[in-house]
Amino acid sequence: MTNNVYEEARTTARKLRRSRSDRMVAGVCGGLARTFGVDTPVIRIILVAATLLGVGTGALVYLACWILMPEEA
Repeated sequence: MTNNVYEEARTTARKLRRSRSDRMVAGVCGGLARTFGVDTPVIRIILVAATLLGVGTGALVYLACWILMPEEA
């Protein structure tokens, strides 16, 4: 029973990857949008708002994601 649960979780897991097709700079917003199932402009607006209201925090998050997220194959 445990192996079956593990296999099911492994096949349904979504992988967080930077997008190659939906990108303006590095594909971070496109990859996040695909992973969470929302439109890319929504993620971009949230990121810009976080950058403006959070005194640059959104830009630091974007930079960290750019460095840490692998690009999709």
